[in-house]
Amino acid sequence: MTLRYWAGARDAAGVSEETFDAGPSVGDILDAAVGAHPALRPVVAVCSVLVDGRAVGRDVVVGDDQVVELLPPFAGG
Repeated sequence: MTLRYWAGARDAAGVSEETFDAGPSVGDILDAAVGAHPALRPVVAVCSVLVDGRAVGRDVVVGDDQVVELLPPFAGG
């Protein structure tokens, strides 16, 4: 499963994307990402999570071929 980081999440992780072999749920994947990159903890708390472009919760089960995206809130003009 691919986890893609955007904006502040990318900065906290130090990479733009990586592959995880974690449990089946989005929550398991996010926990694995925070374990690998502790600086992500406060970012994950405020992020939206997308699976294949759709907003999901931590309990959603994802397949190995799906992309999970971590999208922090942003401001712009």
